Amino acid sequence: MEILGWVLAVIAALSIGMAKGGLSMVGTISVPLLSLVMSPVQAAGILLPVYVISDIGGLIAFRRNFDARVLWTLVPGAITGIGLGWATAHHVNDAQVGLIVGLIGLTFALNALLRSPVDGSARPPRWGAGTFWGMVSGYTSFVSHSGAAPYQVYAQPLRMTPMTYAGTTTIFFAICNAVKLIPYALLGQLSAHNLSIAAVLMVPGIIGVLIGLWLVRRMSPRVFYSFITWALMLVSARLIWDGI
Repeated sequence: MEILGWVLAVIAALSIGMAKGGLSMVGTISVPLLSLVMSPVQAAGILLPVYVISDIGGLIAFRRNFDARVLWTLVPGAITGIGLGWATAHHVNDAQVGLIVGLIGLTFALNALLRSPVDGSARPPRWGAGTFWGMVSGYTSFVSHSGAAPYQVYAQPLRMTPMTYAGTTTIFFAICNAVKLIPYALLGQLSAHNLSIAAVLMVPGIIGVLIGLWLVRRMSPRVFYSFITWALMLVSARLIWDGI
């Protein structure tokens, strides 16, 4: 890669690490950033190992902060979604998938920003909604590592504390990324060339985990949810723009 490519790759790796450190929506910009200098397919292949290594740091940091009930409602659907992504890998239009994800995320973000203030009561985890949004998240995560927006639609109304939310999110996507390794390898996206670039990017990925963890531990719940809602809207707008 040229200098610009490496700069964007380092920023993408930092964003992945920050997502694993608790700022989940930040990682959504990683593939779009790297896609500015290469194909989205290659960008996804290069960044998956960075996601997996960053997951390890996130799992260590949040090993005691997660909601198992939420994970149980999401993971079966997510694995199904990854399977669908694998089955349709040769027929997927990245722009169309990005457009769908962007519309879902933008609709949710605008609803969260414009609706009347709520009393703070939490919605309980539900199998039906969890399975559906888990499947959408797993599918879009497989295609372009952009599963955070559908996940957010389901997870934010549960009103978990920032640390529990961050830990549950980290574990959920760690499972997704581990499952994705097999189909990615079979599709040839984990080539020696891609892995050599990913190996370099693992250092900024780990640094990003520490940055994200430092920030999420110092944010109030109000600031935290405001941040991820605005991040969701901005990323969704970018996905819609790219899809159009």
